[in-house]
Amino acid sequence: MQDTTERKDVYSRITAQIVAYLEKGVRPWTRPWNAEHAAGRITRPLRFNGQPYSGINVLSLWMSALSQNFAAPIWMTYRQAGELNAHVRKGEKGSLVVYANAITRTEHDDQTGEDVEREIPYMKGYTVFNVEQIEGLPEIYYATAVPMRDPVARIDHAEKFSGSLGATMRHGGNRAYYAQELDYVQMPPFEAFRDAESYYATLAHELTHWTKHAQRLNRDFGRKSWGDEGYSREELVAELGSAFLCADLELHEEPREENAAYIATWLEVLKKDNRAIFAAAAHAQRATDYLNQKSAAAAQVLETCAA
Repeated sequence: MQDTTERKDVYSRITAQIVAYLEKGVRPWTRPWNAEHAAGRITRPLRFNGQPYSGINVLSLWMSALSQNFAAPIWMTYRQAGELNAHVRKGEKGSLVVYANAITRTEHDDQTGEDVEREIPYMKGYTVFNVEQIEGLPEIYYATAVPMRDPVARIDHAEKFSGSLGATMRHGGNRAYYAQELDYVQMPPFEAFRDAESYYATLAHELTHWTKHAQRLNRDFGRKSWGDEGYSREELVAELGSAFLCADLELHEEPREENAAYIATWLEVLKKDNRAIFAAAAHAQRATDYLNQKSAAAAQVLETCAA
């Protein structure tokens, strides 16, 4: 019972935070980093050992960074700070992250008379602190940014990434969308965008939609018509997938024009189901992992052919 209560509380707390931002017209997953920090160019939140967080924890820590204006994207527990001979400043408030797993329990089945193994999922919440809330850490955790690469190389990286996926892409018109029945991504001409990053951020959104195809991740929320709940849930997945992917590609993502209209539908979904954002983040993470793995596999093939 205690674990069930804790899970419900975690769902409610994070969902309530996101709802509060959306009600103000703010998407908490846009520009939640600050390039003033040396690790700011890696825009997913990072554990103390440099490993990136994933799924719902990305959103939770982005919101904390946004609300407290942290430049550093690095987080650690009270104990981890102590192991580095550092200490959390008195009065600092920690941020929530969650850990989900499952345990296997052997239970007796009265109907068959046999022992069976059942997998029981569980979720726990724990507290982490941003390195800006901690004193005495090694200097590397406070390092300021230095130029790492020029913008052209960064965009070239995004171009190579999108080109390696094998997605059919067409250019023309004034709309960006994924045509599921014909399985292609439609994009306006490159020149129609305000800047290169806006183009690649929009493409990341449509490529997330592209992963839902039955031959890929087979993601279906039961959409019947434009603007219904199934449509809204898929758009939320694509929105988060684009944010995750832009973070991985070191791209700054600007809000799309249609986001303002989507916010109302997202609020409706989130207020009705406090697990919806967890599910959306999990689907977005799977989509991002799929795209990253597909790109990596393509790069490996090219290296093998060139050897």
